[in-house]
Amino acid sequence: MFESSFNPQSPQAHERRNAMLARIVQLRALEDRAAQTSAKSKPVFDKRGQLLPRERVALLLDPGAPYLPLCSLAGFLQDTKDPARSVPGGGMVAGIGFIAGVRCMVVASDSGIEAGAIQPRGLEKILRVQDIALENKLPFVHLVESAGANLMKYQVEGFVHGGSLFRNLARHSAAGLPVITVQHGSGTAGGAYMPGLSDVVIMVRGRSRAFLAGPPLLMAATGEVATEEELGGAEMHTGVSGLGEYLAEDDREALGVARRVVGQLAGRAPSPALPQGGREPARGEPSLPPPLGEGRGGGHERQPLLPPEELLSLMPPHHREPVDMREVMARIVDGSELLEFKALFGAATLCVQARIHGHAVGIISNNGPIDVAGANKATHFIQWMCQLGHPIVYLQNTTGYMVGKDSEQGGMIKHGSKMIQAVTSATVPQITIQCGASFGAGNYGMCGRGYEPRFLFSWPQAKTAVMGGEQAARTMRIVAEAGMARKGITPDPVQMQAQFDQIVNVFESQADAFYTSGLVLDDGVIDPRDTRAVLAFCLDTCAEAAACEPRPMQFGVARM
Repeated sequence: MFESSFNPQSPQAHERRNAMLARIVQLRALEDRAAQTSAKSKPVFDKRGQLLPRERVALLLDPGAPYLPLCSLAGFLQDTKDPARSVPGGGMVAGIGFIAGVRCMVVASDSGIEAGAIQPRGLEKILRVQDIALENKLPFVHLVESAGANLMKYQVEGFVHGGSLFRNLARHSAAGLPVITVQHGSGTAGGAYMPGLSDVVIMVRGRSRAFLAGPPLLMAATGEVATEEELGGAEMHTGVSGLGEYLAEDDREALGVARRVVGQLAGRAPSPALPQGGREPARGEPSLPPPLGEGRGGGHERQPLLPPEELLSLMPPHHREPVDMREVMARIVDGSELLEFKALFGAATLCVQARIHGHAVGIISNNGPIDVAGANKATHFIQWMCQLGHPIVYLQNTTGYMVGKDSEQGGMIKHGSKMIQAVTSATVPQITIQCGASFGAGNYGMCGRGYEPRFLFSWPQAKTAVMGGEQAARTMRIVAEAGMARKGITPDPVQMQAQFDQIVNVFESQADAFYTSGLVLDDGVIDPRDTRAVLAFCLDTCAEAAACEPRPMQFGVARM
């Protein structure tokens, strides 16, 4: 067992805890803002006899089973720069959950907001969760009710990149991973290809619509007059065109059919630890389950002996104070037991073997910049984990690779490059948690977004940037003053300070975890206390993917 030297009762620990709790309150408020904005449409949905999007997801999922929401802050500060008015979520709800005991990727149009119109960061969000589903061999269940693209906010790049959404559906089906769509409402133009590229489509009488051109566009383009039902209603598509396989009377029945369809998926045995069968959703007021409860790992897991609650107190808000990341590890691994690799060599880079809910893992983290010895140590460790077949967890807290004359002469570039090559070519699942600083090439060497980890989550106070704001401002001041000196110009102190403050503000605002998550540069911001449960869920997902044997085909299932 790791012997902790951390004092959770110190004034410093209390200060850190209060700062982290304040950020968590902000996070939950932002997530609630999206749900509350969508819920304002409830009277309209009730009048139409429909369920709200989050009610649909809640009824689809197994009650009491774990659920991992993804990219819940997508689009934050992208719709407006006012943090008090920005609505995150990207216009959709997405996460991994269990349906009839089967682990699935679930995506629902948030049709309570702008009628489910696809938002720019919402497109990035669905492309990201499609990648996660494909890599982890998850069935893709899509609850569709979308107004398509918002023509008042039309951007040609959204149209072009939007084609990837449909390509991914075809790739998913061809890989032997079922694509199941419940068409709750409209799917117009490109939105019609969502059911068109699905393996199974469930439609709702009187509500489902799917057409390449709705009545207004049809009239404008050809002069033809037709009703929505004639063009693309549920009865027409299930009885005439063949686009739909099942016709339900309402949302609730459609979700029950979807559960029965998922329950019949070949080659996917439901987990014995989770609810099973083709349960019809119960009546009552449904709500999404809490993000995660305790994870599972084969029945051999043991709780950490050090309290996860103390994770709130470990990380300083400004990242200028050192943190022993072993203290973090000891609060998320089984029995708080750490087997440290090369403990005396490259000591600022931590390489540790442990178990998380029974899963054997390698963990890499940082107690300082990555130096020559640390880069070589991490490269060795990554290859060792690949030989053992153990997933690698990166707990990022680094200012980057070491700089200076000694480091450059010692070959920092080539040794850092070896580490980056190892991260790039690793043959085991890699999962990244951005706990603190993620600066410079340290972001790359510690498996940042550009290196395609299976999953990447951030703590609320994490920072991501090419460097710290003050370092960037000092660099620019030195460059500017040197340029002025060559020209014989005396710098204006007021002007130089204004430039300094502006650069710091730009860097700090863009480094913020909520901002980067809004750009879909992670898969979500999590409460540090949930880190163990999130990692356990992700490791379970990776393990199931390794054991799953889908039946790939040359092409996706073609609709007949």
